[in-house]
Amino acid sequence: MRGESGIAFSMPGGDVSGTGRSRPVDLAHLARQTLGDRGLEQEVLALFVQHALSVRDKIVDADVRERLLLAHGLKGSARGVGAFAIADCATAIEHQPEDARALKRLGVLIEEVREFIAAIHR
Repeated sequence: MRGESGIAFSMPGGDVSGTGRSRPVDLAHLARQTLGDRGLEQEVLALFVQHALSVRDKIVDADVRERLLLAHGLKGSARGVGAFAIADCATAIEHQPEDARALKRLGVLIEEVREFIAAIHR
């Protein structure tokens, strides 16, 4: 474990964003997933943002079958990086794929994660 020298404590924004689930991305979870490799953390986060933005741009206009596939894929990748609010919202969309509020919330959550990741990479 990286302890206080990990990404969650040493990067701008990480130290003022609360802890654990209150952050858009659980950086301690991400550090465990990447075995503390900061370069890998950054690469994984960049890939996640690209994936999440792609899903955001497609999911509202997708048919129900495609929406379920998009939500399912996003749920898995969000859990992998520690974006648990996005994963939970994607799960809700899987259960009710025509819920407009969940789709709108997903867009908001993705933007929050995108902004958070941009802040910690400055």
